[in-house]
Amino acid sequence: MPRAAEQSTTAREAATLIGPADALATPRYTGLARRIRELVLAGQLPAGTRLPAERDLAAALAVSRVTVASAYRVLREEGWARTRHGSGTVTEVPGGSDDRASWLPQHTTGLVDLAHASPSAVPQLEPAYRRAVELLPSATDGHGYSPGGLPELRAAIADRYTARGLPTEPDQVVVTCGVGDAAAAVMDALLETGDRVLVEHPSYPGALRLVESAGARLVPVPVDETRPDDLVEAAHLAARQSSPRLAYLIPDFTNPTGARLTATGRRRLAATLWQQGVLTVVDESCAELYLDEGPLPPYAAGLPDAATVTLGGLAKAVWGGLRIGWMRTDAALAARLSTVYGRRQLSVGLVDQLVATLLVRDLDAVLEHRRAQLRTQRDALLVALADQLPDWQVHPPAGGLSLWCRLPPGLSSAALAAAAAPHGLLLAEGRAFGTGHAFDDHLRLPFTRPAPALRAAVELLAQLAGNLRGGTSHPAVPARTVV
Repeated sequence: MPRAAEQSTTAREAATLIGPADALATPRYTGLARRIRELVLAGQLPAGTRLPAERDLAAALAVSRVTVASAYRVLREEGWARTRHGSGTVTEVPGGSDDRASWLPQHTTGLVDLAHASPSAVPQLEPAYRRAVELLPSATDGHGYSPGGLPELRAAIADRYTARGLPTEPDQVVVTCGVGDAAAAVMDALLETGDRVLVEHPSYPGALRLVESAGARLVPVPVDETRPDDLVEAAHLAARQSSPRLAYLIPDFTNPTGARLTATGRRRLAATLWQQGVLTVVDESCAELYLDEGPLPPYAAGLPDAATVTLGGLAKAVWGGLRIGWMRTDAALAARLSTVYGRRQLSVGLVDQLVATLLVRDLDAVLEHRRAQLRTQRDALLVALADQLPDWQVHPPAGGLSLWCRLPPGLSSAALAAAAAPHGLLLAEGRAFGTGHAFDDHLRLPFTRPAPALRAAVELLAQLAGNLRGGTSHPAVPARTVV
């Protein structure tokens, strides 16, 4: 049963969400009904929200009251709203479900998860675990805790940085339970309420939420995947105007755009932020997932070690289930971060660290397999999009894990995500990667699944997009068509 109304929206708020009346599909009342339906699906007008009175919304949109009344009638007839005595018109979801989580099937056969840009495990993972178990008896004499990380893992990570052109000693490395955990430790240690943090826009949602949860303020700087080095001047101006405490950057194949700073661009950006006293947190999750071009120097190369905290991990190269990440900075700051992290978690799991040590020392072979896999899947996804959705704009990335698709006018990524979930396809809507209501006209599509699943997903998206743009409430495609 639908729940009682828990919130209401003013006519001005609703009109802002709906947008200009001239942009609505015709006839105007069906266009308005469709737009409100999209907002319900997106969670911007959640089920149980009392809509404005017809007269008030008509005035706010500069349309006739008949238009609004007719739109509300369509919503009621199609199950997207109901009239409650004393409450007016209240939104709901057809079928009586008003929980956004219910759109995400928990146990669906053939489920394709494109909400997370995480590939399946590489073949080297299972042999590494078997070898780690063989090594375990020699490591179980003590208490099993390794604050800061196993010495042999820290040494392996340091050697990897040194080989990439960033000389590193083991005492500059702190091992964590994944890259996100490393980022959280940095925010915990270095941010205070009210501090400003410069971020690319769009950017990794986890980082944006960490900044906000720390009580800090985001300073978004636009990223253009077709002109990635434009970030340098934009960040320079933002840093001068806002005096951020930190910058959180993904210089290589940023999530979600796939943009990559050139060697010149990263040198210029690193220099300008350091000169302005901004400590840069560098997320290198995808730094070595280059597909069409060779490696570039690490962002931190050539800077004082104290200028950056570089984050890395094995989730993208190896497997998301191997929760191993790390922080790399100068030894003094590394010791401070290790102390802070120790309050969060005394030690990362011993077996996983043994596995990670083996894999880091064999990372070139691991990456060779991963790059070949991702290259094939990216190309298959690009071909499918060009064939099935030619009006979606995509700039092919030279590496990373995902495409950043600009949707045609009138198509909402939030509506697409909500419509796709009941059919076994999970998507992350564009707004998750930005601040406010930005990027609902974009959709991130990871190429982390096998090519047949990606082609089937695009086929389903083409059907759903056509239905949504045509105003169909319930997509006329069979459930769970994605396999």
